[in-house]
Amino acid sequence: MVQKALLFLSPIKSTWPLLAIAVTLSCMGVLTMHPFDGGASLAPRQLVWILLGTVVYVVTAASDMRFVRRTPIIIVCYVASLILLALLLIFGHSTMGAKGWFDFGLFSFQPADFAKLVCIALLAKYFSRRHMEIGHFGHIVVSGVYIAAIVLLILIQPDLGTAVIISSVWLGMVLVSGIPLRHLAAVFCLFLVVATSLWFFGLKPYQRARLMNFVNPAANIHGSGYNAYQATVAAGSGQLWGKGIGYGTQSKLRFLPEYQTDFIFAAYAEEWGFVGILILLSLYGLLLFQLLSISRRSATNFDALFTMGVLILFLAHIGFHAGINLGILPVTGTTIPFMSSGGSHIVVEFGALGIIASLSRHGRSVARDQAMQEYEG
Repeated sequence: MVQKALLFLSPIKSTWPLLAIAVTLSCMGVLTMHPFDGGASLAPRQLVWILLGTVVYVVTAASDMRFVRRTPIIIVCYVASLILLALLLIFGHSTMGAKGWFDFGLFSFQPADFAKLVCIALLAKYFSRRHMEIGHFGHIVVSGVYIAAIVLLILIQPDLGTAVIISSVWLGMVLVSGIPLRHLAAVFCLFLVVATSLWFFGLKPYQRARLMNFVNPAANIHGSGYNAYQATVAAGSGQLWGKGIGYGTQSKLRFLPEYQTDFIFAAYAEEWGFVGILILLSLYGLLLFQLLSISRRSATNFDALFTMGVLILFLAHIGFHAGINLGILPVTGTTIPFMSSGGSHIVVEFGALGIIASLSRHGRSVARDQAMQEYEG
């Protein structure tokens, strides 16, 4: 039995750093969200999700996941994402005003997390098949239309944070795919048009209030500016060494809302201090460096673009989440990879790393003529 297990795990030994970093970050999140005074904790439930995510990583990394390159598979997943997001508007469970989850009692499922990975695969396939034609602005527009359908359904929920993340992934993948510099101005103008339209027609009043509060957060610290104010207080109070794991007063006494999810970075900074933040950012930097290295060694354009897409996804989550928690960006609901409480995003993130590990392992034996087949299907 042990020999069979070792034989099954042997193919993934070259990519173990991905799993090790992800599990370490997840455990740091569990320590941050768990109070050591005997109070109610989400940590036990989160440990179950981390275990499930680890299993998903091992299974996907040890399997042959090259089928995700196939156009029919990607199209089916894309259509399924659209259907699930549309069904949310009818059957979705409302939390804090947003219908973003299907509630199944013992657990809930957020289709937007699955849609992020589907968008990355779709863009990777689209740009890999048109690598020689990426200079045509029409391909940028078409890819934007595909992503806009997903983003629109998410905005209707409404979930501004996820919509911004997916839009950032699209922009990042457009840039790394080789967009000519002359098209950047057009993309920027398109962004201004979309942003203006969202302000007048897409954002709810409370979302506009959050953005306006970003300009002057102290103007209404008991109303729309409360979350941002408490997050900056928590992050700053950690000082150099922090208050100690499990003893953050702002978070554990509930002055800081949603400290297990949207504001876990501030809660972590309060307990671990500036030194802890350096350790955390170093781990994220190491993870991103690993993904960049794998992307550069990829055998096909799809593999390289898919890996870069996941890298951009993680980077966007880290940047927006940390920026919001430090008062640099306006408040929108965003998680930070592997640390924030929740099951859907944890499983998807571990699964994404597993797919990358599998593609990297099988890509080393891909011949040049086989790699060229990506342009055909």
